[in-house]
Amino acid sequence: LAGTRADVNPDEVASVIWKYFTELGSNAKETVDQLQQTELTKQINTLLRSNLQSVSAYAEDLQERLVPFATELQARLAQDSQRLKEQIRRELQELQAKLAPYADEVHQQIGTNIRQLQAKMSPYAEELRSRVDRGAGELQRALEPYAAELRDRLQDNAQSIQASLSPYADRLQEQIDGGVESLKEKLAPMADELKAQVGQSVAELRRGLSPYAQEVQDGLNRQLESLTVQMERAAEELRTRLATSSEQLRAQLSPLVQDLREAASGDAESLRQRLSPLAQQLDQRVGQTLEAFRQQAAPFGETFGKQLVQQLEEMRGKLDSGTAGVEDHLQLLEKEVREKVSAFLSTIPPPEQ
Repeated sequence: LAGTRADVNPDEVASVIWKYFTELGSNAKETVDQLQQTELTKQINTLLRSNLQSVSAYAEDLQERLVPFATELQARLAQDSQRLKEQIRRELQELQAKLAPYADEVHQQIGTNIRQLQAKMSPYAEELRSRVDRGAGELQRALEPYAAELRDRLQDNAQSIQASLSPYADRLQEQIDGGVESLKEKLAPMADELKAQVGQSVAELRRGLSPYAQEVQDGLNRQLESLTVQMERAAEELRTRLATSSEQLRAQLSPLVQDLREAASGDAESLRQRLSPLAQQLDQRVGQTLEAFRQQAAPFGETFGKQLVQQLEEMRGKLDSGTAGVEDHLQLLEKEVREKVSAFLSTIPPPEQ
């Protein structure tokens, strides 16, 4: 099969469209807008070429359908943005008016939700910290024998050291790579667990507020949907930060291997002189690098919990004032874009077998 819909990620397509919309802005001049449409088409084509491994009738058909769709969707976004902004403004004002007689109860309900969320987030933050410490500790213990082995090798003759150094460096790199991948596997599920907790928290808030907003449920649902988008985005940002920190750890440990390879490529006479300080420093450099990783990644859970609490407090402020922030309609608009792209791709028939 030359290419399938699974090769084209709807989120990647939506990200291209959204990126150019937010960069362009709704007040761009026509000439800039035209330039942007050309650039959008180019980026969509590049995305398709990189995802569909070969040129096929299906790939060409997908490109012919998707590029006009993406261009038209991007062109409509400014109007959709204004429509959604007005809709949210109107709904919030109605919601604020209906909730005003129950202001104390609403405040109490959101306050209760905040306290419950803090109580639920605390164990997750501790678990994330524990996984970071445990994963870093396992990697440090796995790398400790390499320093001792390198020191032992310095007792051999120069030719023997040089011959064995390249395989040793390969094994060290494999251990670093395996340790980092194992660390990522330990940390990645946390984002999914926290996302599920976000859903439960918003559902609880919905149950608590719905009795006070019986005539304006659509407006309340819209605000809760916006809150969900914000919270889920925070969970995805947490996932990205954890993965990025793990890759940074790999990048900081790998120069140790490069130092060994450079030493192996030198002349035998200076080999022991070059390796001796590296053998002495290997444990220290590994320890310092892993400790820096711990210090960076361990607090991510607490930071995530604070983000969620802040978003709930902002929600309370919006219900009090009847006004939305600048980003509220954009979050919902982006969600609409992603849903439209996904729905469009699902309508394209799969390639013939």
